[in-house]
Amino acid sequence: MKKIIALAGSNSKESINKQFAYYVSELIEGVDLIQLDLNDFEVPMYGIDEENENGMPKDAQSLTKLIQKADGIVISLAEHNGSYTAVFKNIFDWISRIEAKVFETTPVFLLSTSSGGRAGSSVMQAAMDRFPRHGATIPANFSLPSFYDNFKDGKLVDENLLSDLKEKITLFEEELKS
Repeated sequence: MKKIIALAGSNSKESINKQFAYYVSELIEGVDLIQLDLNDFEVPMYGIDEENENGMPKDAQSLTKLIQKADGIVISLAEHNGSYTAVFKNIFDWISRIEAKVFETTPVFLLSTSSGGRAGSSVMQAAMDRFPRHGATIPANFSLPSFYDNFKDGKLVDENLLSDLKEKITLFEEELKS
């Protein structure tokens, strides 16, 4: 059975991106699922002096190993000021220092959502450009606009969006099988 991990690029306890990543990951059939929370990975602010003086943080090493052992990754990125959240950028800096090609051809189902209509489009665009440079294969991506209107009681309620999401899930599942 293929092993996938799901996480959000946010450290908010009430993260809508975490809710969305977990929801989508549970729709993927025939996988062993590990849902991660970035709050469980404590790392200092990245800086070359920190790295030179203290080496690679244990939690960054642990997350890198989890990613490298996964057959697929579902990640929903929150957007702050048009880019990654500070917590995600920081942990991404650490793990990409440990292994530049951290995703090493691992299929990544890239998600984003926000309370507004743009659905995190800027962070999605940034990740679509950046992640392949770190070895990611992105067979599918999906942005959910207006989270609070379209996601209720733990599920996607707009039938058109749900249909589109299911098509993207199928693309991701097919990539996992190859």
